[in-house]
Amino acid sequence: MNIALVTETFPPEVNGVAMTLSRLVGGMRARGHAVEVVRPRQKIELVADAAEPGTIDYVVPGMPIPFYSALRMGLPVTGHLKKRWRERRPDVVHVATEGPLGLAALRAAHLLKLPVTSSFHTNFHQYGGHYGLTVGRDLALRYLRWFHNRTRCTMVPATDLKEQLAADGFARLTVLARGVDATLFSPAKRTEALRAEWGAGPDDPVMIYVGRIAAEKNLSLAVEAFLELQRLEPRAKFVLVGDGPERAALETAYPTFHYAGMRRGEELAAYYASADLFAFPSVTETFGNVVTEAMASGLVVLAYDYAATREHVHDGVNGFAVELGNRAAFLNGVLTLRARRGDWPAIRARARRTAESITWDSIFDVFERELGAAAERIL
Repeated sequence: MNIALVTETFPPEVNGVAMTLSRLVGGMRARGHAVEVVRPRQKIELVADAAEPGTIDYVVPGMPIPFYSALRMGLPVTGHLKKRWRERRPDVVHVATEGPLGLAALRAAHLLKLPVTSSFHTNFHQYGGHYGLTVGRDLALRYLRWFHNRTRCTMVPATDLKEQLAADGFARLTVLARGVDATLFSPAKRTEALRAEWGAGPDDPVMIYVGRIAAEKNLSLAVEAFLELQRLEPRAKFVLVGDGPERAALETAYPTFHYAGMRRGEELAAYYASADLFAFPSVTETFGNVVTEAMASGLVVLAYDYAATREHVHDGVNGFAVELGNRAAFLNGVLTLRARRGDWPAIRARARRTAESITWDSIFDVFERELGAAAERIL
């Protein structure tokens, strides 16, 4: 198949969604499919506004994303895409963004009678409340439903999200889960030297958070959970990996926390593995790759029971899952996991075994099947 994949977030070092898409692109290419990634130029790149003919990326003009200036979104370049796809007609267009670029791709594909599939990666309609935009939440949901229902199928990362979107009127949904790189993320990457940089001795518990440092991640609860742990374990340390608009305020309020900034690849794997506990109180995830990365790294996970946690965490067995949105339950979860400190080695080992079973090959199978079905369907 010749596949055009349209996205905002690429290459993979940008964030978890881009990492997932990069895996899918690599998997399809390894299976012999031709994949061209259509994306805007990102701030971290030094490339032209359009890729040279014959390259595997088609780079379009972009602009900064509101509230997240580190990333850029593509402009509504319908004409560019029509011209491109007339010259290099794909068998199927997969759209992984609902922004102006995604809308342009949808329009261009329909005008050229190309089959289109989509994937739902971000709960934009839920994010609004964290930025004072609650008035637009229903409008956002209405737009997302209209957008995705114009595609031949919408791929979502978890069963509970599929059920939620179906109840909201989304049609033709299928689950395309996310794998984890259990070779990169591994307990073997643990290093006492890194722990020493954090001021942690061999027996001092280290809680880590990995992700965007922003309001929608519910970080105030992660802080509160750590302070509860520190009350019981005075030598406990808190490490935050990531960046975002809330970082400066956190650094001012809690200067003793360790702020690592963005870490990627082997360095990120070492940060995960060198901690002991992973606290993730976000309530806006579509999946939450960081949960499975933490499990692969052999950490004791505490997270809300939905998305990746519902799919893979068995409460009290290979981690701890608490009722979604229940702040008191999350804080009580800290007390529970601390009370079971003697069980941490067994819980960590079971988390690791779970992660080892979450393979990318099975996910590539689903993606390939859904794109193939869309491409072969009569227009």
